[in-house]
Amino acid sequence: MNGEERVMNSVFQRLYKDYQQDIFQFLIYLVRDRDTAEDLMQEVFIRVLKSYKSFQGKSSEKTWLFSIAKNVAIDHFRKQSTLKKRILEHFDWSKSEISAPSPPLQEIVEQKEEIRRLYECMDSCTTDQRLVVIMRYIQELSIAETAEVLGWTEGKVKTTQHRAIKVLRDKMSEVERKEGEKGEKINLER
Repeated sequence: MNGEERVMNSVFQRLYKDYQQDIFQFLIYLVRDRDTAEDLMQEVFIRVLKSYKSFQGKSSEKTWLFSIAKNVAIDHFRKQSTLKKRILEHFDWSKSEISAPSPPLQEIVEQKEEIRRLYECMDSCTTDQRLVVIMRYIQELSIAETAEVLGWTEGKVKTTQHRAIKVLRDKMSEVERKEGEKGEKINLER
């Protein structure tokens, strides 16, 4: 292995170590399938390996990696026959992470139920709105970083985020109202 290959190998290892978990989470939220997300993550890092020499540092490595991940995901969805169905139908809820260290069982159940409801409600969002929600609230990218990854203006990110939140809030209210009505109906029937 020559000096250039050794440098590239160490750069690649650092990028993988620092960002593979964030990239994997981003992809799994988009494709909702662990195996597919793992395959796509491999594709992301293959593209990183092939194109790192052309990385000019005009953005942070993180936003550059998310841009590649976004493009890999888009390529994946283009290959699928139904984009909307593939984005939201497959997610292994048993492997989703709960952030509380060890909350009571009831709290875990309620959190999982609320997360499940939120993901179902994301069905009502456009693909752009889902991307913004995932980047801003799940991956915790700034508005500027999200704009850079998506190739948008910050204003477009803010507008899309605002619209997504409105759609999610309205849909969550509708779902909660329907579930409340269903619960009342069950209680009345007993």
